[in-house]
Amino acid sequence: MDLKKIHWYGHDAFRIEDNGRQIYIDPWQLSSGLPRADVILVTHDHHDHYSEADVRKLSKAETRVVCPPDVAAKAGPAATPISPGEKVTIGDLQIAAVAAYNVSKPFHPRERGWVGYVVTLSDGTTVYHAGDTDATPEMERLKVDVALLPVSGTYVMTAEEAAAAANAMRPGLVIPMHFGTIVGTAKDAERFSRLFKGRTVIKTVEH
Repeated sequence: MDLKKIHWYGHDAFRIEDNGRQIYIDPWQLSSGLPRADVILVTHDHHDHYSEADVRKLSKAETRVVCPPDVAAKAGPAATPISPGEKVTIGDLQIAAVAAYNVSKPFHPRERGWVGYVVTLSDGTTVYHAGDTDATPEMERLKVDVALLPVSGTYVMTAEEAAAAANAMRPGLVIPMHFGTIVGTAKDAERFSRLFKGRTVIKTVEH
């Protein structure tokens, strides 16, 4: 996959270009003037992941929003609810929800039904956005080409925990996220890179 088509806007916010389509994941505090979204994926309802203002800014009449049920209740009729283990198909885009939760901290309880996503793009490339999560059995069973993994600790996996999960998954490459804004620094991403046995790409924040 051309990594220039994966854009990171800091924290967990990404845009993926796929065959002329614009896919946003957890858009938050985005600049004006970015391409409008065809699909918006939201992992959970914390303010730095479900931003109503950013969803509104990016949306056009036909934009599809895919999100957990508690977010869908806020997002209105354009939203398609999805729970862990479920799949949604939009054109030739396949979206599978993976459970995202904390194992040893209280911030993201499993019972909330929050998610990460495995997105299968039009060329068959699979991209996993983990959402806010610890290392979980569901994650470690995945086989994907690209994994976007949180590395900051505090609310999510530490760099060490993320590297252990990635070494179990063996994705083609990992892009670290969830650092540099609310918690964590680039040092977390660099530490992950040293510990992960595969390829790491540390993205620069776009504006």
